[in-house]
Amino acid sequence: MYFRGQKKLQGEVSLSDSIDTDKEGNALQLMDVVGVDDTMLDDISDRENALRLRRLVRDCLSARESEIVRLRYGLGGTVPLTQREIAASFGISRSYVSRRA
Repeated sequence: MYFRGQKKLQGEVSLSDSIDTDKEGNALQLMDVVGVDDTMLDDISDRENALRLRRLVRDCLSARESEIVRLRYGLGGTVPLTQREIAASFGISRSYVSRRA
């Protein structure tokens, strides 16, 4: 049974396995060579925050206010516009844009 159990583990490699030695004779481990910055959790968190923000803008603001915020901050993949550009397209004052955005 022991050998059968060990056979299952033959293809597995640990990141702490020594693969070589460096110039000073210290053990070089696989994790030293395969340094990967894992940003998966941050990416998921950013995506969740973006979805939450879009939902709040859609549900809590009027259609006009929602559009102003979307244009001002570039939500939904659009290029952010200045207050002046938004004010001109809606025919409103810049101060109204700043109060909504």
